[in-house]
Amino acid sequence: MPHIVLIHGAWQGRWAFAAWTPMLEAAGWTVHAVDLPGNDAHPERASDATLAGYTRHVADLLEQLGEPAVVLGHSGGGITASQVAEAAPERVRALVYLAGMMLPSGVGYGDVIAQCQAADPGFHYTGIDPFLQWSADRQTSWVPPDAGVALFMHDCPPAAARQASQRLCAQPETGRVMLNQLTPERFGRIPRIYVECRQDRSVTLPLQRRMQALVPGAHGISLDCGHVPQLACPEALTRALLPALDGLPMPPQARPARA
Repeated sequence: MPHIVLIHGAWQGRWAFAAWTPMLEAAGWTVHAVDLPGNDAHPERASDATLAGYTRHVADLLEQLGEPAVVLGHSGGGITASQVAEAAPERVRALVYLAGMMLPSGVGYGDVIAQCQAADPGFHYTGIDPFLQWSADRQTSWVPPDAGVALFMHDCPPAAARQASQRLCAQPETGRVMLNQLTPERFGRIPRIYVECRQDRSVTLPLQRRMQALVPGAHGISLDCGHVPQLACPEALTRALLPALDGLPMPPQARPARA
């Protein structure tokens, strides 16, 4: 049974994949949804809420699996997924970005926003930032439930959207504003899939397409949904993603040894 590791984005936890996990398991996948340190289940580990801390957390899990896994990053979890592939390419079968931040080395998400604005004077972006609430030292933010529904889960089943918005947790800023350091020899050799979400109000479609242009080579999947397809349309996500994963060439380190 192949392994897939699911990395949540900001203000979330492993619960973000709960509606989708049974479908992956029914299709024969062994699912490992992580709780990143400093978020949700482990708020006491805020000092580990950094790209280095997140990368260690996921790489340690991959080492325990004993064979390469698909690594999927949703939203901001894409930054961690990329860095995991750089740190341990021999343990990553493929990368999947689910409306994810697929960023070049040294380029931040804010830089991508600025590039879109420079290229198109009509481009207007606010995202979730105007709605965030902050700690007194502005080192931790959280999302009001109404804003979570409106920006992240507007097309999800209403009851499920309300429940998920109530679970959005405090997010250390050190785990949100992060820069990848990537090389062609390590990160660059891993097959990638980008799942774009055309109705996304958070990581909007122009930003998703700009990232795909900045980091070319990913197989593209396009879904007519908002920011959280694993809750809004998990069946459609499963139907689109799993055949694409089956069709990807396995990198050399993921191929079974010959007898």
